Amino acid sequence: MLKQSMATNAVVLTLFALVTAGTLAVTQITTREPIERAIRAASAKALLEIIPLDRHSNDLLVDTYPIPKTYWNQLGLSQGGDINLARGKDGKISAVIVPAVAPDGYSGPIKMLVGVNRDGTIAGVRVTSHSETPGLGDKVELKKSDWILQFDGLSLKNPPSSEWRVQKDGGVFDQFTGATITPRAVVAEVHQVLEFVAKNHQQIFSAPVSKRAVEVENPEAENTDEAQPNTEQN
Repeated sequence: MLKQSMATNAVVLTLFALVTAGTLAVTQITTREPIERAIRAASAKALLEIIPLDRHSNDLLVDTYPIPKTYWNQLGLSQGGDINLARGKDGKISAVIVPAVAPDGYSGPIKMLVGVNRDGTIAGVRVTSHSETPGLGDKVELKKSDWILQFDGLSLKNPPSSEWRVQKDGGVFDQFTGATITPRAVVAEVHQVLEFVAKNHQQIFSAPVSKRAVEVENPEAENTDEAQPNTEQN
């Protein structure tokens, strides 16, 4: 009887495991596309806040250029990342959006996107993820404060590099009442992005249309020279 009971329990457990695994598989399959669409929509929203539709004619999400590994540390990117390219109707790149992470936020890393125009001025900055203190450091979010908008139109020359600091450190950027570490970290990392773009300006702004972008626009176009991004690392 004991052996029969154990055998029955084993069969029941096996069936339960199979049903559970099947349910999880079906759930994963049925939710994958909605999740991917949601992620794409969120990513597109952040990009379009920096470079709106009337400023480009391509798909910012798929027309990208890989960041050379040499600069991962400068941009705070432990796993690297891609620059999103904004092209005008003539196909020329008018602006780029660079991902970056300020590693020294008050409560941890601060992830952001920094848009830079061809002339070196900032198109916009958005913080996409952080763990800063609610009511203080979270003012780096546009929905909490317009502080992040003060970067618009600035460049390495305006203000000069010596003034790319918060006012408490002798710079021109506002800090938050009761919170200096967060804005200090963001200001420093935005400056790092500007230096990276300036140093690699020609390479970035002459990048070819990415292979992925070509495939999206023309699924039959594969493995063409025009589709291959320049991945040469400095």
